[in-house]
Amino acid sequence: MKFLPSQEYMSRYSRHILLSDVGQVGQDKLTQAQVLVVGAGGLGCPVLQYLTAAGIGTLGIIDFDVVEISNLQRQILFGTSSIGTNKALAAKARLEDLNPEIIIQAYPEKLTSDNALDLFKSYDIIVDGTDNFGTRYLINDAAVLSNKPVVYGAIYKFEGQVSVFNYQNGPSYRCLFPIPPKEGSVANCSEVGVLGVLPGIIGSMQANEVLKIILEFDHVLSGKLFCYNTRTSQTTTLEISKSVAEYEKIEARKNSFKEDHYDATCELSVSEISIEEISDKKPIQFIDVRELHEQPQLNLTNCIQIPLRELEEHLNQISTHTNNIIFCKSGARSQIAVSILQKHNINNCFSLKGGAAALMEHLKINAYER
Repeated sequence: MKFLPSQEYMSRYSRHILLSDVGQVGQDKLTQAQVLVVGAGGLGCPVLQYLTAAGIGTLGIIDFDVVEISNLQRQILFGTSSIGTNKALAAKARLEDLNPEIIIQAYPEKLTSDNALDLFKSYDIIVDGTDNFGTRYLINDAAVLSNKPVVYGAIYKFEGQVSVFNYQNGPSYRCLFPIPPKEGSVANCSEVGVLGVLPGIIGSMQANEVLKIILEFDHVLSGKLFCYNTRTSQTTTLEISKSVAEYEKIEARKNSFKEDHYDATCELSVSEISIEEISDKKPIQFIDVRELHEQPQLNLTNCIQIPLRELEEHLNQISTHTNNIIFCKSGARSQIAVSILQKHNINNCFSLKGGAAALMEHLKINAYER
């Protein structure tokens, strides 16, 4: 039966329908779409708000956590009256007021290997709004096994990342990060803080990727990792290669998936090193993975500069006879670089904690400078 839009429908979505690249046909696609958002926190809140306003027909929210006063600095769906309420239920109440015409299903529970596959079957797209590595790998593997695309976002202090995984035979999260970091080795926002607007920016970009997928637009962020720094307004887009081997590993665990314990998957580490520990790792090659224009410029002995987005094109420059100390501005991109090199079996690599700033301070005291 053909969908006959009401006058309220036409009025609510009129600004979409006026767009020649969307129109009523595109809006109808949004109305028929089913999207599951995992996590109703800093990222999940703007994703949910914009997808609800856009008219996504069925929106699922899964989160076991409750609202705390510290969340209100960035989790924009909640107010003081929400404190102590489950986030999925609190979000559902707010969103139903925003758009009562769509179906909103709240799951006030934790996503686990036991419920993920059954839950994912009911949705077209999965949005990763989580803040821990165990759940990210769980989402990735369940999405691969159920053939669902994942819209990924992550934030750290002032920096954020967005990508789309498992989309039209594209790479997965494990293709980018095949080796999970050791549990507790990467701090979350409750430990190091986060600029309040950052999850709003990254979450809005995730919502945009969802709309692009549903509307079948070109240039979906599949095979690309978009990185944004709120302090400098610098952006970097990195290419991600698909690893057939990583997909095969996931498929091989299909029959035992429900028995996997993803809270304990983070057993291997992206090796980090502090500035004080460098002297114990000689001989050393420094690798600067910042963009060529980034400051400060450091005059280091035995240092090469390879922007992160070009790293896989210059693997022949990476020494296998020394310890490679990899640094960027703050330490986020250098961790990605170590993960990429480990994927290519280059294991003598360490991400420098604190990045170029820590190294610059060290140079004032020690003799690494020429």
